[in-house]
Amino acid sequence: MNPIHIIGGGLAGSEAAWQVARAGAPVVLHEMRPVRGTAAHQGQGLAELVCSNSFRSDDPERNAVGLLHEEMRRCGSLILRAADAHKVPAGGALAVDRVGFSAAVEAALAADPLVEIRREEIAGLPPPEWDEVIVATGPLTSPALATAIAALTGAESLAFFDAIAPIVYRDSIDFDRAWFQSRYDKGEGADYINCPLDRAQYEAFVAALLAGDKTEFHEWEKSTPYFEGCLPVEVMAARGPETLRFGPMKPVGLRDPRTGVRPHAVVQLRQDNALATLYNMVGFQTKLRHGAQTGVFRLIPGLERAEFARLGGLHRNTFINSPDLLDGELRLKAMKRMRFAGQITGVEGYVESAAIGLLAGRFAAAARRGHAIAAPPETTALGALLGHITGGADSRGFQPMNVNVGLFPPLSPDPGKHADRKPLVARRALADLAAWRAALKRQGRSVVFQGARE
Repeated sequence: MNPIHIIGGGLAGSEAAWQVARAGAPVVLHEMRPVRGTAAHQGQGLAELVCSNSFRSDDPERNAVGLLHEEMRRCGSLILRAADAHKVPAGGALAVDRVGFSAAVEAALAADPLVEIRREEIAGLPPPEWDEVIVATGPLTSPALATAIAALTGAESLAFFDAIAPIVYRDSIDFDRAWFQSRYDKGEGADYINCPLDRAQYEAFVAALLAGDKTEFHEWEKSTPYFEGCLPVEVMAARGPETLRFGPMKPVGLRDPRTGVRPHAVVQLRQDNALATLYNMVGFQTKLRHGAQTGVFRLIPGLERAEFARLGGLHRNTFINSPDLLDGELRLKAMKRMRFAGQITGVEGYVESAAIGLLAGRFAAAARRGHAIAAPPETTALGALLGHITGGADSRGFQPMNVNVGLFPPLSPDPGKHADRKPLVARRALADLAAWRAALKRQGRSVVFQGARE
């Protein structure tokens, strides 16, 4: 049996490779690092997390991404298995030790006899003899491959900037000022480090943030839009003096244990590794130059002597206009042997990227075995996300999208305007996911669910 080739060893590519192998088909996973680096990655491990270490909410009943977590667990996701094994405290969120997580994903793939990992750049379209290919190159696709894809489709790749939050050494934080607490005491109740600011401190911080020396863009980058869900902190601050207090610095659900009152504003830090030695600044993606970052962020009470394991940064992301270019099985309409998965399809977020990788791997494996499988129902998180990028979104203004309840079909019958809809949407999703899996099993295609959780 000819192997399925997957280009890109990020979360989507790693998940796709796992799903292909679970279905009994050989797979070659091509990862260009360390042969060619990127502007954002620091190491060479598969499934490296380059921005936050959070997979966001893990609540399957009241949050769409939490529901997506649960659906992927039930479909045998390697990414969720590794995340669950290496989770760190984060309130109601699923956050991971990024080093342990990446190592677990790579170890699982390296140990699978059906998976071959090749460290090489694919500098252009894959050769014709590769009859089943998944392009999962993420937001940092190599220029040669991106140019080839644009030439093939006759469409320019869209692009946006994504920013990275700084990581602080825990032992450099002043706990005479900072304290541990989750908003409204969720999770374990003390999963975040909180640095409080009074009004004067907040106003001084915002002023310094706006005045700080920032990265200058190349001329060709200046028209590239930001993704609204991951704005640099100084871009948010420029929208108005109170913007940050209603964004990442909102103080709701918190009380300073020394005063018993809610601070005017707060900076939260979330555990970034299993040893709890590193904490990332939540929502503090930035395009400040490194020299400016240390000065500005040390204005925050509790971080006056902060030492940074990593400063923030900015990189340019690319994605294709999937509603125009892809069919319902994630195949490129202009070249059906190529499928796309992950952030390059216009989904935003670690979990969403891995979810599309899961589906691409299943579609490709089924095709290799000589049959097709039905897409998951659009009433599921997997199906809603897939439907959005393959036709549900308006291609004229297509922008990256996180999974959210707005992507799901309305409930029928309508439970009424006072009903709590989110649990109802979640229960419908999991029931329909179970029915979808059962139907495939009856068709003799249960091999694609090997390793799945009931």
